[in-house]
Amino acid sequence: MTSQQPPSTVPDVPRYAEELAEELEDLGAPGPGPAPDRFLDREASWLDYSARVLELAEDTSVPLLERVRFAAIFATNLDEFFMVRVAGLRRRIATGIAVTAPSGLSPREQLDLISRRSHEQVERHVRVFRDDLLPRLRDEGICLLHYAELTADEEKRVDELFEERVYPVLTPLAVDPAHPFPYISGLSLNLAVVLRDKDTGREHFARVKVPPVLPRYVEVGPSRFVLLEDVIAAHLPELFPGLDVLETHTFRVTRNEDLEVEEEDVENLLKALERELLRRRFGPPVRLEVEETMSRRVLELLLRELGVGEPELYQVPGPLDLGSLWPIADLDRPQLKFEQFVPTTHPRLRDSDGQQVANIFTALRESDVLVHHPYDSFATSVQAFVEQAAADPAVLALKQTLYRTSGDSPIVDALIDAAEAGKQVLVVVEIKARFDEQANIKWARALEQAGCHVVYGMVGLKTHAKTALVVRQEPDGSLRRYAHIGTGNYNPKTARLYEDVGLLTADEQVGADVADLFNHLSGYTKHSDYATLLVAPDTMRDGIIHRIDREAANARAGRPAAIRLKVNSLVDEQVIDAMYGASAAGVCIDAVVRGMCALRPGVPGLSDTIRVRSIVGRFLEHSRIFSFHNDGAPEVWLGSADMMHRNLDRRVEALVEIRDAAVREQLTDVLDIAMDDTTACWELGPDGEWSRLLLDSEGRRRVDFQGTLIHRHAAQSADPRDQRAS
Repeated sequence: MTSQQPPSTVPDVPRYAEELAEELEDLGAPGPGPAPDRFLDREASWLDYSARVLELAEDTSVPLLERVRFAAIFATNLDEFFMVRVAGLRRRIATGIAVTAPSGLSPREQLDLISRRSHEQVERHVRVFRDDLLPRLRDEGICLLHYAELTADEEKRVDELFEERVYPVLTPLAVDPAHPFPYISGLSLNLAVVLRDKDTGREHFARVKVPPVLPRYVEVGPSRFVLLEDVIAAHLPELFPGLDVLETHTFRVTRNEDLEVEEEDVENLLKALERELLRRRFGPPVRLEVEETMSRRVLELLLRELGVGEPELYQVPGPLDLGSLWPIADLDRPQLKFEQFVPTTHPRLRDSDGQQVANIFTALRESDVLVHHPYDSFATSVQAFVEQAAADPAVLALKQTLYRTSGDSPIVDALIDAAEAGKQVLVVVEIKARFDEQANIKWARALEQAGCHVVYGMVGLKTHAKTALVVRQEPDGSLRRYAHIGTGNYNPKTARLYEDVGLLTADEQVGADVADLFNHLSGYTKHSDYATLLVAPDTMRDGIIHRIDREAANARAGRPAAIRLKVNSLVDEQVIDAMYGASAAGVCIDAVVRGMCALRPGVPGLSDTIRVRSIVGRFLEHSRIFSFHNDGAPEVWLGSADMMHRNLDRRVEALVEIRDAAVREQLTDVLDIAMDDTTACWELGPDGEWSRLLLDSEGRRRVDFQGTLIHRHAAQSADPRDQRAS
């Protein structure tokens, strides 16, 4: 069938940290009193993560176009940080709920810290782009030009393009008593223009918006580009005939783009959210970026009209919005990129000749399968699981959560096919997924029109669990449940960019628990007792802390004890305090935390036995894995939740216990590689400072975690003889 693609309000470019904004949600979370000796500041910790991404843009050992990509990632991440976290802190101050953070900083102090650190990072970012990346790109024949640098032939072509494609969509807006200062939409790129009437000598101000519907980088020749705003600036006399152009400067505003919907007070959540999305466009400014050449009089006009203070002002050499560098990073220059990588079909999911996708239900009846994306293909594993269920006449019902998916989603297509084939289809669509709300509303309506049962989760909670359930009638007439529980979204595009793990299983108890979870989401049940799942907000925090405390008890009794976890963020104070207690008992704790970490490792008497590392690379580390030694009977869990207030208190999340020994061994192997002393990483010190570790104790370069997994999966794909252990 034809995919029903909903319209998008943002460019369809891959984002390295698509869920970044979700990781910044904990503004309203309760917490303990200030304890800076125990908790690092989460704002500073996020900025540390931002700095790690920036380090990769600065790293000359990284291929050139990948460095450009990391420069773009840094910029888009910082945009979302301001739209969500900075906006939220400013709102708390404005409303008088300025609660001191566990780190001991007040919201005002946090904003001061953010301003200082962000300005420093932006200066580094501009410097590496201007002084390093641009010259290296030029050396490789990739030229980002100013209009004045074009050849005569290039200038002629650009002039023609302006007349035919650009001029018709421009709308210059004057500012005078009859024309009030225009509304400046968030993240739009704008030209501030100062004009003088040739007859009267009177000066005027105008704003010209750079059209977001046109490519930012205009290709004027092979690997030669000029910025669209430069093209427009060069043709301003055509927009303002009879006026002299005195000044032209670019500027950009970032606005509060948070949403506030009181779900208990609205009759129809869908309509309420749509109204709030319209209001989002008019959020107050939280940052103003301008070219450093902007005159003081123009700058003061913008500050006054936008209501922005000097701390929110960022003056940079330009160009602004380096988050738009994706088309440059995507140029077809393989020698300037990471070695090409193509995901492969999991050996257990291939047919006998190794060429086609096997019947997944047959494979799962044999044993569980762990898929590790992007190394294992999403299309031939999780996507195939849903598609085969939709096409299989023996499948009676299909249930799935959808948090984020792609614009042309084969998952949604398969769900629609299943409903049209007469199967019972339940889809839990989370329409409050930040910055994907509009797309999810469109998907919800398309699914409903096809006959799917669509629910929007639970009032007051976001449904973030990644679960799918298939009910199938077996040849003997019995019914059997097949399930998928994962750490990543059902999105084939991000599955090629994000590192995630997922369990495909026909385990009866796991299937029964997932069925109960879906009944809990779609009905009025108060079920919270699961044999193989930890589900937030009911049992997850207590379940994790119980297992941490059990390791501590084992250590005090003289038995072996160890905890290992891999998460995106670790900021929940109750979980951290439990880890401190386990450390005091002598438990060895290793954590890989990609983003924010409020735990202080290695503090004498507090966290001597805790080590925290971070891995940032070509793929976004996104999996959540928890491992407990359990006195020789190891427990391993995977699922959707980070150790944050928002995950544990305000979301429906699911972790599943791994009951298959071979799958436990595979996840243990992933943790072994990530935490090995020969693996490159950043390490967190007790003072809150991160150090990059590229060399081992003998001075040899450490191995790349993701590169190791690429080569390992490639070897397994080439020689899948041991399919059970792969």
